[in-house]
Amino acid sequence: MRELYISIDVETNGPIPGPNSMLSLGAVALLDGEEVGSFEQNLQELEGSAGDPDTMEWWSRQPKEIWEACRSNLFTPEAAMANFVRWISNMEKLHHAKAVCVAYPAGFDFLFVYWYIVRFGQKSPFSFSCLDMKTFAAATLRVPYRQATKKNMPREWFEGLPPHTHKALDDAREQGFLFLNMTKHNANA
Repeated sequence: MRELYISIDVETNGPIPGPNSMLSLGAVALLDGEEVGSFEQNLQELEGSAGDPDTMEWWSRQPKEIWEACRSNLFTPEAAMANFVRWISNMEKLHHAKAVCVAYPAGFDFLFVYWYIVRFGQKSPFSFSCLDMKTFAAATLRVPYRQATKKNMPREWFEGLPPHTHKALDDAREQGFLFLNMTKHNANA
C-alpha cells in the first residue's frame, strides 16, 4: 500500500498538552511528491489550562495577526480532533493509501496531536508513531543527530519552499515540502 504523508504543525500556548493547549492544527497530505489535500482548525483552549509564561512571551514578539489568526473560528477540541481523524480517513480512501505522520520536530507536534486525539475519544490514524524529519535528515546526511539542524542542511532542500509564518497550515506545508526534498535527496544518494 502506498504511503500518504501527513505533514503536521501545531501552534500552542506552552510546551506540553494538558497544562497547556493546542491553539491551531495544520496538516498537508502529500502523495507521489505532490500536495493532495490540507486541513486546518483552530481550537478552543482546554478548560483549566493556562499559557506558559515563556511561550506567551514568545507569542508577544510575533506579529499580532499571527496570534489573531490562530484565535479565530475556534472549534472545541472534541470537534477538531473528530474532524481531523475523519479528514485523514477520507484522504486514505480517496488515494488508496495509508497515512504516515511527518513532523519537525515530531517530539513536539506529534505529542500534542496524539494526546489530543486520544484524550478526545478518537483512534489515532497514525498508531503510536510519527516520522521525525530531523532524525531522517541525520540518517540521510550521515551526520550525528545534533548536527542535523536546518542551518546545516543542504540549501537545495529549501529551494521553492513557502515561508515559515507560524501559522499552522503554512508551516505544515513548508515542512511537508522540505520532507519531499529530503526524500528526493535520499533516493538519489
